[in-house]
Amino acid sequence: MLDNHETIGAALGRIPSGCSILTARHEERSTGLLVSWVQQAAFEPPLVSVCLKRGRPVGKLVDASKRFLLNVIGPNPTEMFKHFGKGFSLEEDAFAGLPTRATEFGMLIESCIAHLGCEVTQKVPAGDHDLYIGEVVAGGVVDGTSPYTHIRKTGFSY
Repeated sequence: MLDNHETIGAALGRIPSGCSILTARHEERSTGLLVSWVQQAAFEPPLVSVCLKRGRPVGKLVDASKRFLLNVIGPNPTEMFKHFGKGFSLEEDAFAGLPTRATEFGMLIESCIAHLGCEVTQKVPAGDHDLYIGEVVAGGVVDGTSPYTHIRKTGFSY
């Protein structure tokens, strides 16, 4: 049956996604957040889409700078999940203990397998999230490792 809440949630949960750490910086502030709703959106220009739950502190920095950096997590996500899973306020050092370097888009986390520097082209309200479209203007691959793939039990929660 296709019309009950539980079945819809189970079906949504089967949509695979990767996980990345989205970082942003503006003036003297920077932070990062674990994100799983990231997808390539176009070839030319190269665009990605990412959703951020409305009210997350990182959204303020993305809105102010009009940029973000996606740090793609490799096949062993435990360290990144532990570090970024709880989230950070703008007053906390989100990168303490991690090998990072500052870029114009956000903090680049050295242990991630790929990085995409993006300039925001659109922001669209999407339910309880905001959908950002970013043009990829910088990027790099650290090694040929495959990214982590995430499947949820239900499409109604992370």
